[in-house]
Amino acid sequence: MAGDYVARARDERVEIVEYDPAWPQRFAEEAAALRALLPERLVGRIEHFGSTAVPGMPAKPIIDMIVEVPDLEAVRREVAPLLVARGYEFFWRPTSPGDPDIDYAWFIKRDAAGRRTHHIHFLPPGSPYWDRLGFRDLLIADPALARAYAAVKRQAATSRPEDRAAYARAKGDFIREALGKRR
Repeated sequence: MAGDYVARARDERVEIVEYDPAWPQRFAEEAAALRALLPERLVGRIEHFGSTAVPGMPAKPIIDMIVEVPDLEAVRREVAPLLVARGYEFFWRPTSPGDPDIDYAWFIKRDAAGRRTHHIHFLPPGSPYWDRLGFRDLLIADPALARAYAAVKRQAATSRPEDRAAYARAKGDFIREALGKRR
């Protein structure tokens, strides 16, 4: 049931590991698999973002990806059935509580042991969530910023590893501040 996997995802502990040089290859393999599976008209660019996309950055060992789609309704109608049938877990954030429109759609892929391996985010071209690529690029270009971000992540993960929401908030505050300074 959907509620079961939502609770499972929410309750999983946060674990940060040292950078793995295999992460870019894992991204490339999943991008190729998605291109082979999904209708070509639905898939634009596919980007690797998040800490696994930053050389040397410690991270949760989960490859974050963004897939460009024409609209999120296409994800609900056409992409979700294909990926869910292959074991991916489908999540969405409505534009507002009780609203059937999707503001954000993503999937979790897991390995045979049930560990998360990929977070795959589907976004239309104009989505504000594309700013995640800007943050990735800032971290790659600024080693001091990358070290500061790594420290924030480690602190958040070790202080309350069972609280994914607190971890996300701590990172979010740092990201907003860094992007704000860039603008």
